[in-house]
Amino acid sequence: MLQALIFDVDGTLADTESAHRAAFNLAFAEEGLDWVWDEALYTELLNVSGGKERILHYWKSTRPGMVELAGDGLRDTIARLHEHKTAAYEGMVNDGQVELRPGVLDLIMAAQQAGLALAIATTTSPVNIAALLRKAMGTDWRSYFGVVEDASTAPVKKPHPQVYLQTLQRMGRDASQCLAIEDSANGLQAACAAGLATLITPNRFTAHHSFDAALHVVPDLQGVTVAHLQAWHADRV
Repeated sequence: MLQALIFDVDGTLADTESAHRAAFNLAFAEEGLDWVWDEALYTELLNVSGGKERILHYWKSTRPGMVELAGDGLRDTIARLHEHKTAAYEGMVNDGQVELRPGVLDLIMAAQQAGLALAIATTTSPVNIAALLRKAMGTDWRSYFGVVEDASTAPVKKPHPQVYLQTLQRMGRDASQCLAIEDSANGLQAACAAGLATLITPNRFTAHHSFDAALHVVPDLQGVTVAHLQAWHADRV
């Protein structure tokens, strides 16, 4: 029987990626870099989970001989870029430029009323999660989720299942009792590797991914009820 829902954040709870891309570009400009990530490039870079990891991957692929910038070590520079990017993203969220995807808030409320446990399993930073959900759900957003696992607690990024395995352990639930909700192939792979049935809600950055292993795929959560989730979960092989 379905007892818990585990949500990814970026791309799943909200269409965050356009704001993330804009924030990366602002950070690059602030550091005097000529890097500009357009939508096509950023869509490819999303195959690399984690903001710092994404910067490092791009740096190595385009400037393999560069090891220092402005006298700072590579890792220190990436950390500074990511700090600028995080601040820019938080400002965009606070300005109302990022909203929850259709049906997300209704499903969260309905699931809580139905007695399902709720958790977050993401590889984004706790600052990004708090900015998004504080704006969308209020200052008590954390009370809705019994467990929140993020980049600070699960540093090994998706598609590795670490974040889901730790979420299940902290929840005290077996994977067979839970349903993961994701938007990407990396997220799906991570959830499946942890033994979780997974509902996919793709977005324009992930619509081209393969979701063959998903339990079910829907355009978004608009109109998706707890009864739907229970029925899909019960029908899994």
